Amino acid sequence: MAVRVAVVEERVGPCRPAPNPRPWGIRGAGEAPQEPIGIRGAAEAPQESTGIRGAAEASDDRSDGGVRRRFASTTRYRAPSRRSRRPRARRRVVKVAVVVLLALLHAAPAIAGDLLIAAGDVTSTSAVLWARAPEAGDVVFEYGPAGEAERGRLEAAASAATDFTVKRRVDGLRPGTRYVWRARSGELTAAGEFATAPPPSEPARVRWVWSGDLGSAGNCRRVDDGYRIFAAMERARPDFFIFAGDTIYADHACRGPEFVPGSGFIATTLEGYRAKHRYNREDAAFAAFLRKVPVYAIWDDHEVRNDFAGPFEPLMPAGRRAFLEYWPIEPPASEPGRLYRSVRWGRLLEVFILDTRQYRSANSEPDGPGKTMLGAAQRAWLLDGVTASTATWKVIVSSVSLSVPTGRGHRDSWSSATVWGIPEEGGTGFATERDAILRAFRVRGVRNLVFLAADVHHAELIRHHPTHDFSFHEFIAGPLSASLGRPRPLDAALNPRSLFATGGARNFGEVVLEDGRLTVRIVDEDGSTLFTHTTGAE
Repeated sequence: MAVRVAVVEERVGPCRPAPNPRPWGIRGAGEAPQEPIGIRGAAEAPQESTGIRGAAEASDDRSDGGVRRRFASTTRYRAPSRRSRRPRARRRVVKVAVVVLLALLHAAPAIAGDLLIAAGDVTSTSAVLWARAPEAGDVVFEYGPAGEAERGRLEAAASAATDFTVKRRVDGLRPGTRYVWRARSGELTAAGEFATAPPPSEPARVRWVWSGDLGSAGNCRRVDDGYRIFAAMERARPDFFIFAGDTIYADHACRGPEFVPGSGFIATTLEGYRAKHRYNREDAAFAAFLRKVPVYAIWDDHEVRNDFAGPFEPLMPAGRRAFLEYWPIEPPASEPGRLYRSVRWGRLLEVFILDTRQYRSANSEPDGPGKTMLGAAQRAWLLDGVTASTATWKVIVSSVSLSVPTGRGHRDSWSSATVWGIPEEGGTGFATERDAILRAFRVRGVRNLVFLAADVHHAELIRHHPTHDFSFHEFIAGPLSASLGRPRPLDAALNPRSLFATGGARNFGEVVLEDGRLTVRIVDEDGSTLFTHTTGAE
């Protein structure tokens, strides 16, 4: 079924000077914030899209005036069909094995006591397989290319020391190949699937979804339908999911007869953090989604407490340990707490996932050259990696926004601007470091740069044009299920142009790269496409 959605198409060529271009580093310009482009207050209901649902909600501390903006031009949109990657079965026994594995994917909904599984941090030749057993014992992982008899096997011991979670990295996989796998613990079995990334030389089409903010007070698992947004995300058939922070709300107590019990407390201990992760992961729709879609997860603040800065937060070690236990992430042995990392996905895409929490200066410090969100090592890794990347599109995942001022008392996002978007001398954001990073990208000739964020509990698509010869996009999605926020003025220092913004809806974003074009959609939890934007590569 075709549906009508708003579309903006943009061809990016040599950049033209934007009106009143503003150089980086200017603070305290006493002018009104730039009005985002768009038509406010269109009273039409979102159209139902074909087979795709979305979700999002806003944040506990992220509200300022809001609107829904729509564009007048419309087009017909059809959800692209997914290219089947399953090889033909060669023998009857293989066919039976595949049928059994896929049937397990549609088994009964996850509840407390089930065997939970997820695959993550997938590359062209490796993946991390994760499971949580309901009790101590051996967990057996079996995996192999879909439709083939070949199977690998790994074992791990689940124990109370890691809250019965286990994970194993699988190497030697084939690029661009669909794998089926299962985990067994005693009499319990759970099956999953994932596809490895294509080799860097292959210009293969890629589709992914991203969002953040799951399970705040008043927005945890609903008794009637749980976190139903994940069913919509699953039907989008993405290659992977980027969970861009606030994977739990450890510092929120969620109570009420309409919610599944288990999150009605504030976590301040390792056991409390584990219980918060376990509560979210036992949701039926979320568990089913993670069986089918590999994940790249990163934390933000609510995995520990609101607006925390790692070096100064005594609860961070416990929060970080629980986060690593519950996600398929395997840091290098030399840096067991490291969360920032990158993944190459064919010729078209390289993703750089930032840790904006563990190394940051205190939010209360005045912005300046000595203040950092990333720390020196991570900043150098980012600059060198993005500069050296040969991928067409360089996507940077930052759990906090570059341009939306957030934080209570002191700024928590990159922006040092006021709530009106006016850069502020002596502000407490991280704009000096942000602007230095962007200047370096400009000087080094980086093009086709996109930032993905969540955190602010509203969705927004932005094109920044900080100088006449450099521009990039920032796409914000969420919340998945958290308090609903509203759009607000953007940091004028980046000379932003808001292409679309909406509050008041749970949502996720979807990005498709194909034939030199990037298409991004914002989708609500009912599966309605709220907005679509297409841009071409330089």
